[in-house]
Amino acid sequence: MRKNSIKNIRINEEVRKQLQEIIMHQIKDPRVDPMTSVTKVEVAPDLKTCKAYISVLGSADALDGTIEGLTKAEGYIRRELAHTVNLRNTPSVRFIADDSIAYGVGMSKIIDEVIAQDEARHVPEEEKDLENPEGGEAD
Repeated sequence: MRKNSIKNIRINEEVRKQLQEIIMHQIKDPRVDPMTSVTKVEVAPDLKTCKAYISVLGSADALDGTIEGLTKAEGYIRRELAHTVNLRNTPSVRFIADDSIAYGVGMSKIIDEVIAQDEARHVPEEEKDLENPEGGEAD
């Protein structure tokens, strides 16, 4: 099976959904943050390994704790994944911290700040006309 085949894309999405369900409803580890989401899953074409990208709404410490807790529960997660997803081989899961959501939020804030600064610097044309209605220089 090729890496970007339709079959592989469907497997990736199904494994992502099931991992999300397992993490949200079955993991009881206090290190795993309740605001954890599985953003992306890459299952190898031979179905032996899987990279799961994990994002946590919160601090970097919460993300580190969540990755640590999920790594410790990898055996349990793999067993539950074997029960829910019907694959020839159940992949071993490697959890990777994904900070793309936090990066996107940070970039959005920076863009909003730049727009606000730009709007404060530029006076609209209508206001200039109101200040000087005759178009000449002001006294």
